[in-house]
Amino acid sequence: MCKSLTLALTLVSTLFTYTASAEKNKSIIIDKSSTALVITDPQNDFLDKSGVAYELVKSNLEKVGTIHHIEQLFHTAKSNNIPVFVSPHYYLPHDQQWKERGALQKTIADIKMFSIPASANNDVSGTGADFLAQYKKYILDGKTTITSPHKVYGPDSNDLVLQLRKQGIQTVILGGMAANLCTDSHMRELKEQGFNVIVVKDAVGAPGEAAYDAALTNYSMIANDVVSTNIAMSLLK
Repeated sequence: MCKSLTLALTLVSTLFTYTASAEKNKSIIIDKSSTALVITDPQNDFLDKSGVAYELVKSNLEKVGTIHHIEQLFHTAKSNNIPVFVSPHYYLPHDQQWKERGALQKTIADIKMFSIPASANNDVSGTGADFLAQYKKYILDGKTTITSPHKVYGPDSNDLVLQLRKQGIQTVILGGMAANLCTDSHMRELKEQGFNVIVVKDAVGAPGEAAYDAALTNYSMIANDVVSTNIAMSLLK
């Protein structure tokens, strides 16, 4: 038991040391011709003060500086002609007919998070699924790839992987919401699909410090690198 505990503590220490060293590592080399920025769920229900989940993530957003850092990533990618992909989250009325849901999925359905009315073009305008206003100039510029919505947490249920491959992307710089849910699930699936994934640790946000810390631990074990927004921007330039 003592030996197992020692090994576990050593592993945790190593993971956090790795995360810290990644911040100092300025020799990360990427091929910008096959690199893209991917942002998950940059939407009102998480990021706008009127959003149904805003109060759950508010304190972490403010502490980490998430909203500003995501905008910095958008601006830097656009200024340097780096492809930008957004993987949004929204539900149509027919999604309310699901018979089986996980605990959080049930809550999401109950509070109608990311719900939009039925329409011919799935218009999200003015809903909790709409993009945060200050991001729209980057997302709705006619160049950003807005994927079909993911319906649970990861890109397994949308066309993000297809869109990345069709544009010849091999390395993904990843941020968005929520750190321990959709962003984490995107990181995992993209790694399983053979992409290099660099997670931007202060361009994500979570419902509380414990959830945020758990996400960082997972990133440090799975992603290629875990970096700050400043380092991510230097990679995109």
